[in-house]
Amino acid sequence: MAEPGGPLFALSTASVYPESVDEAFGYAARLGYDAVEVMVSIDERSQSTEHVAHLAEYHQMPVCAVHAPCLLITQRVWGTEPWGKLERSAEMAHALGADVVVVHPPFRWQRDYATGFVEGIADLEQRTGLAFAVENMYPWRATAKREMEVYAPGWDPSQESYAHATVDLSHSATAQTDPVEMAKRLGPRLRHLHLADGSGSAKDEHLIPGRGSQPCGEMLEHLAAVGFSGHVVAEVNTRKARDRDDRERDLAEALAFARLYFSSPRSAGRSGPTAQ
Repeated sequence: MAEPGGPLFALSTASVYPESVDEAFGYAARLGYDAVEVMVSIDERSQSTEHVAHLAEYHQMPVCAVHAPCLLITQRVWGTEPWGKLERSAEMAHALGADVVVVHPPFRWQRDYATGFVEGIADLEQRTGLAFAVENMYPWRATAKREMEVYAPGWDPSQESYAHATVDLSHSATAQTDPVEMAKRLGPRLRHLHLADGSGSAKDEHLIPGRGSQPCGEMLEHLAAVGFSGHVVAEVNTRKARDRDDRERDLAEALAFARLYFSSPRSAGRSGPTAQ
């Protein structure tokens, strides 16, 4: 159960793939997560506000965030117009009681969308009252010496003026950058954490925290020390799980890791959505 003034420990519905959003709510409820982040995906059930609302009520499991359909695989989900996708994500978030929409920066070839993206996100936040937490991404690497910058204005949200950001530790592994330093640069603008791990390869791995090279424990201890009160979301890859029991053990391990490393004493300072 979430502590007053503390973060919500949530489960991303992407973590149970190839199972559906329905199973994600079941896992979250059984394992003691505080909330769910809904990844709007090619799973049609994840695209239905009514269906997700039914799941949230049935399992008594709130939705803390909606992840807009920003992936290449979801380029036709909710149409092909990027701003329209964000508007619809905001509508879903409002209907479900979520306060965050997670969004990726545009691809460089989305020129119209990329132009004025920072200002457009600020306008959306002002109009909707929601936090549009722009997520860190990474350069695409063919080899150790060949990188391609595919995001505009860039993959690092700490370098832009976004009011809210998401830090994903699998993405920081792929980018071979320090996520704790990124969190420090963001300060109170860090609203949302995707807790995962990675080995530093060119592949976006989303390992269970503690199974890769990322400073997952250090990140959680840092956030605890500054009084972070946003969302800590397990967004992990369990596709290799042998069966449902194996997947459930992985998801339980991710939650236990998060709670353990966030148990450090807090300082007087606060960061996150309740910062003064």
